Amino acid sequence: MGRVLGVLGGMGPAATVAFLARVQALTPAQSDQDHIRIIADINPHVPDRNRAPDAAEATLGMMASRLRDAGAQILAMPCNTAHAQSAALRKVGLPFIDMIAETTAVATAGGAKKIGVLATPGGEALYTRALATKGGKIVRLTGASREAFMACVYAVKRGDLGERPRAEMRRLAATLVAAGAEVVIAGCTEVPLLLSADEVSVPLVDSAEVLAGVCVEQCR
Repeated sequence: MGRVLGVLGGMGPAATVAFLARVQALTPAQSDQDHIRIIADINPHVPDRNRAPDAAEATLGMMASRLRDAGAQILAMPCNTAHAQSAALRKVGLPFIDMIAETTAVATAGGAKKIGVLATPGGEALYTRALATKGGKIVRLTGASREAFMACVYAVKRGDLGERPRAEMRRLAATLVAAGAEVVIAGCTEVPLLLSADEVSVPLVDSAEVLAGVCVEQCR
């Protein structure tokens, strides 16, 4: 019997549901009993990770404690930006799967050095540091393109998965490639809800997919 996975979710809700579906799809199973047990706290009321990081950290710490007390044995959080507050999760004494580190390892595994990142400002900062440890350099959006990216993220959060935000996300990914990106990281869990790998001319590394795969490996 494998370890019980505790998921800190709700950031945002649609991205969390998509992540849980990935975990299920990536699990090699012949019956219900072959799947891993998951305890999820889908909490959309976590304070905004960009605007209220201290309040977010306090809430995430409480969520992690409750998941531990409910029986979780290992923790995962399908929100890149919130990894800036991951210290609160680590304090509860359970192993924590680091989405940023795992995604960075996949993105640089083939030798790419210039990595485009589609992420919030907080996520960009996390990936900048992580890529530096692997000898990589971030290629980021700037100016109006960064604002356009955040508009796409909030479109998903309000339920808009239509062609307009999809087309904009394709344009933003192409902008990173044009700036020299050899690989693009979908470094916000809303990104893969708007963008697929076949719409990017270089490899697209989906951070939620990476995290889901590691969860399966470590919990089975």
